[in-house]
Amino acid sequence: MEFVEDRDPFPDLRVKIGTLELQNPVLTASGTFGYAREFANLVNLYRLGGVVVKGISLFPRPGNPPPRIIETSCGMLNAIGLENVGVDRFITEKMPYLLGIDTPVIVNILGDSIEEYKHLTEKLTVVPGVSAIEVNISCPNVKKGGVAFGSDPDMAAAVTSVVKENTHLPVIVKLSPNVTDISQIAWAVQQAGADAVSLINTLVGMAVDLKTKRPRLANIIGGLSGPAIKPVALRMVYQVARSVSIPVIGIGGIETAEDALEFMLAGATAVQIGTANFINPRASEEVVEGITDYVIREKLHSVREMIGALDTE
Repeated sequence: MEFVEDRDPFPDLRVKIGTLELQNPVLTASGTFGYAREFANLVNLYRLGGVVVKGISLFPRPGNPPPRIIETSCGMLNAIGLENVGVDRFITEKMPYLLGIDTPVIVNILGDSIEEYKHLTEKLTVVPGVSAIEVNISCPNVKKGGVAFGSDPDMAAAVTSVVKENTHLPVIVKLSPNVTDISQIAWAVQQAGADAVSLINTLVGMAVDLKTKRPRLANIIGGLSGPAIKPVALRMVYQVARSVSIPVIGIGGIETAEDALEFMLAGATAVQIGTANFINPRASEEVVEGITDYVIREKLHSVREMIGALDTE
């Protein structure tokens, strides 16, 4: 008679981001999953830890002219230009559906001034169904000559402070890798009250068409994402997780459960699946399934045992 080990078929995958408890550590990354409804017939949204919606600005944005997405070696360059419907249409047109998916909804916000972040936070905080706010600080501060909020610790802290002052929801600050010391930015936003940080946003890159002798993106430069940036993202998550005491959410080239678990070993409490959604729309759900299998196979009491457990000695 074959021996069948008695194992819990429902392992503990729960993690916490501030006061927000997620049923598992797998989120979708902003800008790669639309407003969730676009994937409803492809992914079981109820299985995900949460959905981070496409970045929302105070007013609608048309984005950049095409071509604005191209495939590169082991990755993708995009110059979408933060196209979105604006916060008012998001609330009236998108949130009614999101309210019904029974999965935490995290709204990514972006602005060109401190005042815009403040108004966005005020509007979204009172909307039923919004579970947390993710703050994109890779945007240019128009009042400071176009310098990105995320490139300066003081500006990053200022944005974080104004968002925290105007919401009771958990605040996640999404960090840019295009800085000299990302740990310094992470420390600054933690001191300003951030409940968590997510990293990394895209690396700045470009591509050239040899036949036409022109840039392949109409915007010339764009954001590089996908497997090509995973080693950079993993290194930055490792460094930041050892610099701050708040949860770190890992992003960058995650396609499989193995990728996600590597980020957790490096110190990430949760992960976001981004470019993989374009290649395999079920990627996020498959990562959840893979993590579940791993926790059972390794006989872990909780997936939380993986967080920061990297052996470096």
